[in-house]
Amino acid sequence: MAVPIRRLAVALTLCCALLAGSTAWAAPQSGVRHGDPSVAVADPTPSPSTSAERQKFAKTRFVANAALAAGASYKWIWKPYKDGKFKKGASHRKVNLVKAAVAGAFTYNRLKAAVRNAQGDPTLAKALAPLSSAIAGLKDLPAKLRKGDDSAAGGFNDVINKVKDAGKGAGAPVKDKVPSTAQLRSGS
Repeated sequence: MAVPIRRLAVALTLCCALLAGSTAWAAPQSGVRHGDPSVAVADPTPSPSTSAERQKFAKTRFVANAALAAGASYKWIWKPYKDGKFKKGASHRKVNLVKAAVAGAFTYNRLKAAVRNAQGDPTLAKALAPLSSAIAGLKDLPAKLRKGDDSAAGGFNDVINKVKDAGKGAGAPVKDKVPSTAQLRSGS
């Protein structure tokens, strides 16, 4: 297979340019000799510019995490519970319970992240402080869902509604956002 001369010339030119760019051709500056290793040190703690910027992002992240938690809880826990899909003898009961358990773990994860985000905003932190024990109580509810405990679905719904009310009272209204399957699998 014949290769045109033009392609060879372009390839040779690119190789030379890359080689020249990767090799130090300039004279040493400020007493540094060629061949001496140098290390760049990054700033160890990057942070937002102002406290107002931190609060703004904290509130936004809180809303995003709480919305994902609310959407997962509604779609895979509360709605199937209301439709009777967790009762003994219901069709696809085991599949629905597994989905609910995964959604429960996801909801717990996102609510914990929302609480961490809320701590960046004083108003949200005060509003969510009484809910931290209720959110921590959600940790055991996925296991209860797998066992078929009907009170678990109500527990998720109650906590989600309390978080939504706290967010609304602090100026961060939360609307349900159903997470994708990939988000459920990854937990975020």
